[in-house]
Formats: sequence, C-alpha cells, structure tokens
Amino acid sequence: MGRKVLILNQDYSALSICSVPKAFLLVYLNKAELVAESSSYFLRTVSDTFPMPTVIRLHRYINLPYKGVMMTRQNIFKRDSHRCVYCGAQEDLTLDHVMPKSRGGRTSWDNLVTACKRCNTRKGDYTPDEASMPMKHRPFKPSFIMFLREFSGSTEESWKPFLMKREKVH
Repeated sequence: MGRKVLILNQDYSALSICSVPKAFLLVYLNKAELVAESSSYFLRTVSDTFPMPTVIRLHRYINLPYKGVMMTRQNIFKRDSHRCVYCGAQEDLTLDHVMPKSRGGRTSWDNLVTACKRCNTRKGDYTPDEASMPMKHRPFKPSFIMFLREFSGSTEESWKPFLMKREKVH
C-alpha cells in the first residue's frame, strides 16, 4: 500500500500528498470527500469493500501563507533526478555550489546542484565555465505545483487536472 493520494484544499488547489490509509481516514471521518478513486485497486475489510482514493478534497479551507518547496539536500537531489549535473553519474552524490562559497556563492536553489564527489573535487574552487565542466541543466527553484507534479515520484493520471492549472510562471 505504498501508493500516494493528492490532497486538495477546499478550493481544489493542490495542498499535499499523503498515504492511502491517511486519506481513507480523512474521508471516513468526514473531513474530506473522495474526488477520484483507483479503478483497479480497492480497500477491503472483513465485511466491506471501499474505493481506494487517488484524490481527496478537504471540507475546510487550510490557509498556507507559504506554499513553497523547502530547500533540502534530498529535494535538490530530486530536482536533479539523483544525477551529477556534470557527468550524469548516480553514485557518490553530494552537493556543489556553482559559484563557490569562498567566492561569495550563496546556499540557494539557484546556486546548488547535485554532483558526484569526483566532479565536485575536479571543479574545486572554480565556476563550471572556468573548470571547463558544462552543466546538463542550470539550477532553478521549483514551484510547489511543479515539485508535486514532477519530483514526487509517480504521478497518478487522476492528479493531472489539479496539477496542470494554477501554476504561476516566474
């Protein structure tokens, strides 16, 4: 039961992702309504069968003043597909400051990338241009919706209508 469920706010905006048991409990306790269900999976008890939720909507609006993606090591790895931005390796990964900290580089979404230890050591205290190490993509700050849609693992087909709208272009 490692499947995930998209939680929508009362206004149908994407809010979060949770486990199937938590989503079922929210629906069962009448704190949320079932918006979309799996056509091939069901929840079974001794005497009943229930639809397995894929999208639920909360009955009460939750006000989140900041709905962004936290900058963590794991989220940067997810953004970069767990690959070194210089050589594409998937082993021995670490974080690299594009503009080195010793030269005023900040610890931010726009300056941190995933790098293997070999490339990070080779790049050293240089910028990628100075080290002749082109990046496969530039670092960026993902939006909340983009992160849910592209970096949260597998995305259910039923999530798409709710993750494709309302994204602000920066």
